[in-house]
Amino acid sequence: MSTKYDQPRTLCVDFDGVIHSYNSPWTGATEIPDAPVKGAFEWLESMVQYFTVAIFSSRSRDPGGINAMIEWLTRHGLPPHVMTKLCFPTDKPAAVLYIDDRAWQFNGPGTMPTKADIEGFKPWNRR
Repeated sequence: MSTKYDQPRTLCVDFDGVIHSYNSPWTGATEIPDAPVKGAFEWLESMVQYFTVAIFSSRSRDPGGINAMIEWLTRHGLPPHVMTKLCFPTDKPAAVLYIDDRAWQFNGPGTMPTKADIEGFKPWNRR
C-alpha cells in the first residue's frame, strides 16, 4: 500500500458510499461500521490490473482515517494482492475518472445543477 499516485492512469474512487456501503450515520474518520458495497471488491480487483486505483475520502485527511480504511478493507477480505496495488492519497489526485456517490456530472455549459437539484440530490443508498 502506497500513498503515492504517480502513474498517469489513476482512477480515483471515493470510499464511503462506493466501497463502504455507508448506511450508518457518520461517527468519525476511524469508525467504519457498515459492510462493503456488493461487488465493490471484485470490481477493485479488476481495476487494479489497468489503473492506479487511489482510494480517496474525507477520512483521508483525518488522523487515523487512512489506517481505518486499510484495516476495514483487510478485515472484510480484500485480497492482499489487491491491497498492495491501492494507494491512499491525502489530497485529491489528478485522475482519468473520479467515482463518487455524491457527484453531479458536469456536461458543459447550461448543465449546472439548480438549487432544487442540489437540495433534492440523494446518493444511491439514501433513495
